[in-house]
Amino acid sequence: MQDFTFHNPTRLELGTGKEAAIGQHLAEHGARKVLLVHGSDRIKADGLYDTVTRSLAAHGIGFVAFGGIVSNPVISSVREAIAVARREQVDAVLAVGGGSVLDSVKAIAAGVPHEGDVWELFIGQAPLTRALPIFAVLTLAATGSEMNGGAVVTNEATKEKFAIQSPLLHPRVSVVSPALMRTVSRDYLVYSAADVIAHCIEGYFTATVQPHLQSRLVESLIATVIETTGTLLDDPADDAARAEFAWAATLALNGTVYAGTGGYGYPNHMIEHALSALFNVPHGAGLSVVMPAWMTWYHGRNPAQFERFARHVFGVEGAEAGIAALRAWFDRIGTPTRLGQLGITEADLPAILDNLQGNARWFGLAETYTPEALGEILTLAL
Repeated sequence: MQDFTFHNPTRLELGTGKEAAIGQHLAEHGARKVLLVHGSDRIKADGLYDTVTRSLAAHGIGFVAFGGIVSNPVISSVREAIAVARREQVDAVLAVGGGSVLDSVKAIAAGVPHEGDVWELFIGQAPLTRALPIFAVLTLAATGSEMNGGAVVTNEATKEKFAIQSPLLHPRVSVVSPALMRTVSRDYLVYSAADVIAHCIEGYFTATVQPHLQSRLVESLIATVIETTGTLLDDPADDAARAEFAWAATLALNGTVYAGTGGYGYPNHMIEHALSALFNVPHGAGLSVVMPAWMTWYHGRNPAQFERFARHVFGVEGAEAGIAALRAWFDRIGTPTRLGQLGITEADLPAILDNLQGNARWFGLAETYTPEALGEILTLAL
């Protein structure tokens, strides 16, 4: 195990009904006026918007609403929201929605005090040195953004999907209420499951230093996702299963499973970012296509860990059997496993490979993931 420092400053409030206290949390941190960012108007139809705004009013906190954040959030919306936040002189940003809303909020929080264009922070042209305080009420569990300092946004003009990362972007308080997730569609439940599993396996398979304890944590989280996904597909109102699913999603990317791990990368995310940047496919759906193909290409580089995965997660022997079992589970729950299911054909591969060159450099993986290697992986995904 590598030496490490673990510190997560986010206060996570998990429990049904806890969204009603969001105003209190903001007030405790001195917020007086907040930019309330959300996606569709579903939160108004189901009453969540009223619950949140009543809580803000009860604690003397003013707000300005900014809606319309889309899945695979885009930099143009972030820029618009930054302009509103500056004009209205807000002192905090509140996400009410899923990971796309929260990623947007983090970019907004970083962009408001930044003197240049916010995209400069994503491409390394300027350091991220300040950010407004961030708060969240989560309506979809998948990305782990509720308890980490990362955010991913697409520049729709350049077709680049990049990230920012900073301790300044950890939410001060995130509310995770299982009941708010009952209306998540079947498709987005299974896409979310794939996303959580992808967060788990990146380090698990690619790390040069991977403690056995961390491998056990990963295996436990994946087993929990598999179990609770099945439960929720049968009964979407099972809040106990939804709470376990949500906590697993948080743990997968809040630093816990990567503590003491070293020398790892995020190749599955690197490849998927090109798919969603170019074709706007749901992130989790893209990952469920990429993962089995990447695993097939990569498993010979770390055979013992792939054999362990097969044995401990699916109870089968052999790396290839484990990969087949994961693909079969994805097929069974209904998340895509082939590019064709995303409407992507062999004719699209040159454009994807071209886009991936920038991603490989940004992720620091260009030496391993050459155009030839990436072409092999994509071909396996056809």
